[in-house]
Amino acid sequence: MTDFLAQRDTWSTANCSIARALDVVGNRTTLLLLREASFGTRRFDDFARRAGVSEPVAAARLKQLVADGLLERRPYREPGQRTRDEYLLTPKGRDLLPVLAALRQWGDAYAVDEPSVRVAHRDCGAAVQVALRCDAGHDVPPGEVDVLPGPGLLPATT
Repeated sequence: MTDFLAQRDTWSTANCSIARALDVVGNRTTLLLLREASFGTRRFDDFARRAGVSEPVAAARLKQLVADGLLERRPYREPGQRTRDEYLLTPKGRDLLPVLAALRQWGDAYAVDEPSVRVAHRDCGAAVQVALRCDAGHDVPPGEVDVLPGPGLLPATT
């Protein structure tokens, strides 16, 4: 790992997965809207109110989340009302749930005095934690992670 990381100046960051992910979800409003979607919020007014953002900001961000494939818009109609849209997480959006859980876990530990919500396993009631785990099923402490070249690594251009 050390030799590869020492050569970081020879890599291009143009294909960085973290940078590309942040292009999609890297602002506060987007993450708060995704938090609300993960809690089951579906309706526009509820998103704006619960995320604490203006309606124009909520509309723009929800539209972008739909365009990015994280939410899908589905029409619904209550009796006597006009047709409106609700927003639901797509599989791509649900795949961000561990990211939201990790942010919550970190925030619980370092950003608030007391957590505002508790996330528990429905079957047993135990707290849900995010952990690093390898594909073989082992929990991996941060000091045991190696960074290796991937197939998308590009050389830096000078």
